[in-house]
Amino acid sequence: MKVKFWGVRGSIPSPITPSQVQAKITAAIQRITANDIKTPDAREKFIANLPSWIFGTTGGNTSCLELTSKDGAKILLDAGSGLREYGKKGEKPADLHYHMFFSHFHWDHIQGLPFFDAAYNPKSEIDMYSAFDNFEGYLRAQQNTPFFPPSAGFDSFTKNITFHKVSPSEPFKIGGLTVNSCLMNHPGDSYSFSFEEDGKKFVYATDVEIQHKDLEYSDEKNAVFKDADVLILDSQYTVEESYKKVNWGHSAFCSAIDFAVKWNAKTLYLFHHEPVYDDKKLDSILTAARWYAKYIVHSDIKVYLSSEGMEFEV
Repeated sequence: MKVKFWGVRGSIPSPITPSQVQAKITAAIQRITANDIKTPDAREKFIANLPSWIFGTTGGNTSCLELTSKDGAKILLDAGSGLREYGKKGEKPADLHYHMFFSHFHWDHIQGLPFFDAAYNPKSEIDMYSAFDNFEGYLRAQQNTPFFPPSAGFDSFTKNITFHKVSPSEPFKIGGLTVNSCLMNHPGDSYSFSFEEDGKKFVYATDVEIQHKDLEYSDEKNAVFKDADVLILDSQYTVEESYKKVNWGHSAFCSAIDFAVKWNAKTLYLFHHEPVYDDKKLDSILTAARWYAKYIVHSDIKVYLSSEGMEFEV
């Protein structure tokens, strides 16, 4: 399985601001020495060695991941604003057949769908999956007048759309992939999905407020997470902020690590980043998360920060 991030922010798109760009430039300039600008090679080396929060950006689009199976099946996880980017720049399946999964239907997870170019191609075929009843109605509603131009409503999409109601803890197949799901703690509910192929497991778990019971083996639904090779998990808040936002439906990064280690995940990607956090703040959270995993939990779990454009294989 191959995975690529197209949107990693939570709640609302958060494009980089002019003041943040200026802060990056200032931070870069403060690091320059005379030797760093002597030659073209020196300049390139200086740029390459800048911290990632200065040289790049985590990205501001909301949730959307691309998963490609060994046989080329194209899985799209959530339809946040990152879906528009995938539609413009992503690799299209050879047969124009897409499988689209929805964790839930808060706007930051569906707002990219009306801007997904492939949906308007009459040759496209899209299978949509959700554990919610009447999710077709939810998707249609966001493109009704007055929220969207009448000429670009849901009925202007390809006619080759099929809606699939999935049932938690009842695995099913998409080609060589085995898919399972489970209900998570989030206002209005949210569902996580696992994908298994050739003995490898990938889990997508956005919008979840981890509770103590989630760390108990007696909660059978969480078997979806057990022994995951890669776990994408909501870690929107710092600990301090999570105390201020109880029942908002999101987790602190340390809770995400506790959960991942409890269920024996090998690799954790922090996901659904708080929209007010800039790249420097997110980099500090990654540093703190790795320290917490090593010195508090005493685990060798690999911890990464989800970023737009990042790719990996499971």
